[in-house]
Amino acid sequence: MKVKKQFRAGVSRRKFVQLALVMSPAFALAACGEQATSTVAAITGAPPSPTTAPAAPTLAATATQPIPTATQVVPTTAPAPMPTTVAPVPTTAASVPGTTQRATQVLLPTPNCTSKVVKTIAEEEGPYFKPTSPERASLIETGIGGTKLVVAGYVLSTDCKPVKNALLDFWQADTNGQYDLQGFKLRGHQYTDENGRFSLETVVPGLYPGRTRHIHVKVQAPNQSILTTQLYFPNEARNQTDRIFNQTLLLQMQDVTGGGKQGNYNFVLSI
Repeated sequence: MKVKKQFRAGVSRRKFVQLALVMSPAFALAACGEQATSTVAAITGAPPSPTTAPAAPTLAATATQPIPTATQVVPTTAPAPMPTTVAPVPTTAASVPGTTQRATQVLLPTPNCTSKVVKTIAEEEGPYFKPTSPERASLIETGIGGTKLVVAGYVLSTDCKPVKNALLDFWQADTNGQYDLQGFKLRGHQYTDENGRFSLETVVPGLYPGRTRHIHVKVQAPNQSILTTQLYFPNEARNQTDRIFNQTLLLQMQDVTGGGKQGNYNFVLSI
């Protein structure tokens, strides 16, 4: 016992190191590490650095939040189908302010000639013709007042054959006897159909000094000369005094269902 106490009390640093050499390498390295760290701390005054690296986080600690695998569901329901039924389109033309109700046209029978017919006579053009009128079968528009009138008929050859694609250019005075010299009111041209038929929707023209009631027209078959003439109304007092009135140019007038009038006339061209 005395020997052991003496050894422990009298052991020196050198002997301690020598004893450490015969001990396990792990114990010696640990002892040296602590001694070296203590020595550095004593010299520099810096706190000792940890001798071992911090433990690596475990798999449980580093695992991130699970990423959802289910994606957002996009609705697959198609939008409501568009209605297939559309509002019906009115077939009756709207009435034009300042005019009477639209007249219903009376269909004319195809002319049945057994012999040659007399060509339509020409008359003077007058001072109010304007070229380049719009192509249209109705001269009715906003601001045009008066009694509705349909002028209808055929363009024929002297052999009584219908002339298709014949040009008809109409112009006339309004219900007050005035011509539009600035624009193209109550002016327009059209072409006959395959059967040589034409139809014009207009109003009964008014009277003005020196003339009876009338409508101007130019008629031309394709690649032929132009016939310029006028159409007149029956039972007009001024027919007796108009200097160029001609009985052969009278419209055949009749009342039509729905109001208004219709005047029929067949033009005969020298072709």
